[in-house]
Amino acid sequence: MKQMEVTILGQSYLLACPEGGEDLLRQAVSRVDQEMSAIRDAGKVKARERMAVLAALNLAYLLAEQRQAPATAVHAPTPPQPNLEANLEEEALLDRLISRLDATLGDDGQLL
Repeated sequence: MKQMEVTILGQSYLLACPEGGEDLLRQAVSRVDQEMSAIRDAGKVKARERMAVLAALNLAYLLAEQRQAPATAVHAPTPPQPNLEANLEEEALLDRLISRLDATLGDDGQLL
């Protein structure tokens, strides 16, 4: 097992990686970093742990959505397009996720 140093949201991590899996790990790290950066840049979440949870939820939701799609459909990743309506939808989704996390975690988990 090989070890790789990666950076997510400015923080370095040393991760174990199977031989030949370096490119896949780099892609995964890049996607997580993008998700966490988008959450941070929205300015509503300050705690790194909460950003990580929200990013994980976003990615898990996208994965579940892709699995639910018909097997014959081919899903190619599309680059994000600057779109005010999409940004508002993402912000509303983020607000709902934060509210759900706050409700689930109770008073101990309210970091905002």
